[in-house]
Amino acid sequence: MEFKNTLIIGDSYSTFLGFIPRHNAAYYYDNPEPHGLSKVEQTWWHQLITETSSNLVLNDSWSGSCICHTGYDGEDCSETSSFVYRLEKYNSQGFFKENHIDTVFVFGGTNDSWSGAPRGELKFSDWTKEDLYKVQPATCYLINRLKEILPNAEIIWLINCDISETITEGAKKACEHYGIKYIHFENIDKIDGHPTPMGMTQIKEQIYGGLDK
Repeated sequence: MEFKNTLIIGDSYSTFLGFIPRHNAAYYYDNPEPHGLSKVEQTWWHQLITETSSNLVLNDSWSGSCICHTGYDGEDCSETSSFVYRLEKYNSQGFFKENHIDTVFVFGGTNDSWSGAPRGELKFSDWTKEDLYKVQPATCYLINRLKEILPNAEIIWLINCDISETITEGAKKACEHYGIKYIHFENIDKIDGHPTPMGMTQIKEQIYGGLDK
């Protein structure tokens, strides 16, 4: 198994200070408190990239970020941290013309769930600006745009355990509609809602297992 040139779009679960864009908020860094993780080598994505001899082109993960434009306490993230904004930003800057991407991992939805962002309904076309402030239509929009921007890349949607059933099931249906793979994690070891070193290895192993099916 090899993912070749890889892009990650994620939240705190995929961060590590110094390995994401410098303006992005990081949750993990060289401090083991309280989760026990203090080395980038312990993260799920570093393990995966290293073990598959793949090339990580960009890890654009941002702690506390939502897929949709609505953040915690109703914050408008349409020009800062939302997954949708970040994808469009890189596209407008010509990043994807300059960098070939074979595999995209999208690992989000956790903060959309925790923040209480509006859920909305699945919507597969004709999105309005207002739609992108809601989780389910923004999820569909993000997948659709990834397929438009990177038509030859494999897109793999990662779904956390212990989050909203609406967001979980909506993501699965959106992935099925667009014909992309998803992996729904189970029983990940966490402290304060974030993976421990054991949890990170479980994420990596469940990715392997999910893609082997």
